[in-house]
Amino acid sequence: MERREFIGTAVAAGATAGAAATSAAPLAAEITGPRAADPPAATPAAQQPIVIDGLSPSTLNDEYVGLVQQAGVTGWHKTLSEIHSFADAWRYVDENPDRILIATTAADLERAQAEGKVGFMLGWQTATPLGDKSGQGLFVGDQIPAHTTALRAYYHLGLRFVNLTYNTVNAFGAGCVEPHLGITQAGRRLVEEIHGLGIILDIGGHTGEQTSLDAIAMSEGVPIVCTHTNVAALCDNPRNTSDRVFEAIAGSGGVIGLSAINDFVARNRADRSVRSTPQVGIDVLLDHFDYLKRLVGPDHVGIGADFTWGRQGGIDPDIVLFGREMASEQTPINYVRGFEVITDLPNLVDGLRARGWTQEEIDKVCGLNWMRVYRQVWGG
Repeated sequence: MERREFIGTAVAAGATAGAAATSAAPLAAEITGPRAADPPAATPAAQQPIVIDGLSPSTLNDEYVGLVQQAGVTGWHKTLSEIHSFADAWRYVDENPDRILIATTAADLERAQAEGKVGFMLGWQTATPLGDKSGQGLFVGDQIPAHTTALRAYYHLGLRFVNLTYNTVNAFGAGCVEPHLGITQAGRRLVEEIHGLGIILDIGGHTGEQTSLDAIAMSEGVPIVCTHTNVAALCDNPRNTSDRVFEAIAGSGGVIGLSAINDFVARNRADRSVRSTPQVGIDVLLDHFDYLKRLVGPDHVGIGADFTWGRQGGIDPDIVLFGREMASEQTPINYVRGFEVITDLPNLVDGLRARGWTQEEIDKVCGLNWMRVYRQVWGG
């Protein structure tokens, strides 16, 4: 979509005239509050229910930060990788202190909301930066596990989410294309370190079912999340998550973020020979929200849109990380019609409201559920 289409979408969604990209309050009120012909004076941003995108690896630049603010979103969790990506993130934040801050506690997100800034959260979709699948890099010197110190270093750089695997097997466990393989010894030690540091463990989705269940079972008393996935019972895609894992996440007190990627709500294993998955509308995604509400309740549902705005590449269905059962030939990645960029968020809220979700439930989905977990794991 071109920039003029983004702006047009936001206006059509009901953004109030004069709302600036540097102030989240007007559209945040539109997202989380009732509609009215003559709305009352805007409530201060700090008094609005906070809005969070639980995971989107979009490009960090002025234009996307502006779209996030225009959408009324305070918290944005972005995927990083090696050390250079942390350096780039910190450089951007240091150069734009009036628009964005690194959030490592719930209090940081509340401060970002009060100041009209984006609270930027840093995470990994795989733990492979700590060592490859052969074990190289896991041990140094006299067999001290390198991930113990390396993870701590990344924690001090702001890392607050870690997923064990990305679709395939690594040193820590199995990905979604190997659902029956369990967590490894290195994975168990890593989970212990994650919890010890106060990092959120992100499983399901990219992580295989048995590895996910093993990680949850050893995480008693700690909420576990799946930042971005969809419902396997509705769409039999290898990337989607089973009811069994959803129930285990909810049982831990965690949250499940739902993705807007078209393939993950419309492409089943039987569609392997279909080169390009037809785009479906937002109603299909709303079915996933309704399903989770029935299965685990509204306290465990969130948004993890997985937007890749600004990234030119798509998903290559012929590489081992994906496969044609999971993804089609589309560049860039295709999203459900009506929720294709973060400024389409009012469409999602309208859809939930039309399906009978209460305002309290919508506020939870839009951010309060994520905040509950952040506060419990990170403090503040």
